[in-house]
Amino acid sequence: MRRVEHVMGFPVSLRIDDEGDFGAAADAVFARLREADERFSPFKDGSEVSRYGRGELKAGDLSADLVEILGICEHYRTATGGAFDVRLPGRGLDPCAVVKGWAVQRAAELLADAGARRFCLNAGGDVVAVGGPWRVGVRHPEIADHLCAVLDVTDGAVATSACYERGDHIIDGRTGRPATGLLSLTVTAASLTEADSVATAAFAMGGEGVDWAAGLEGCEVFAVDAGRRVLRTPGFPVAAHQEV
Repeated sequence: MRRVEHVMGFPVSLRIDDEGDFGAAADAVFARLREADERFSPFKDGSEVSRYGRGELKAGDLSADLVEILGICEHYRTATGGAFDVRLPGRGLDPCAVVKGWAVQRAAELLADAGARRFCLNAGGDVVAVGGPWRVGVRHPEIADHLCAVLDVTDGAVATSACYERGDHIIDGRTGRPATGLLSLTVTAASLTEADSVATAAFAMGGEGVDWAAGLEGCEVFAVDAGRRVLRTPGFPVAAHQEV
């Protein structure tokens, strides 16, 4: 099965390489992502996130899911010394950096619960891969139609943070200015919740974020710094790569 839909502001592609009918499971995946967008997008006035950000909801009124998401946000704010912060002055509450990976990981778990044993769910370049090996490409940070790495992923997640799609949207919360020092940073981890959060948090830290992410248990890192140097941890699952 192969299916692509535009959800949460980016294309989401699903490939299932199993025998059987997984149509209902695929429907549930995309429904779960649309639901997460409605509930947690800061760009939708009626979302739980927007209402909480405006003070219309109190902490005790929040859903268990949003409490979990905000807990993850606070964990990485503390771990990065404030470089990663979803409550930047003048910008309002924006937990998108955690919501995306969290929601896609939850959606992938629906497939596993339905019996799928070999599938790949790709949400705007961030990937959950199960039952591989799957080949996952990492886009060159400066040349849109080139790759700077190709990964072999069997069971796990891959997330990349960079500025080539949305410009300088990742802010260093310690300075209030766009993060500098890196062109892109890719993280592999057991779940996309972790991989996506760590990739964004590390990118916000700049050059020091590479060592920080590399020191986290279960995370492997591939980064291109502002000087075009390629930095990667020994366990990063590269199948083939080229110097940038």
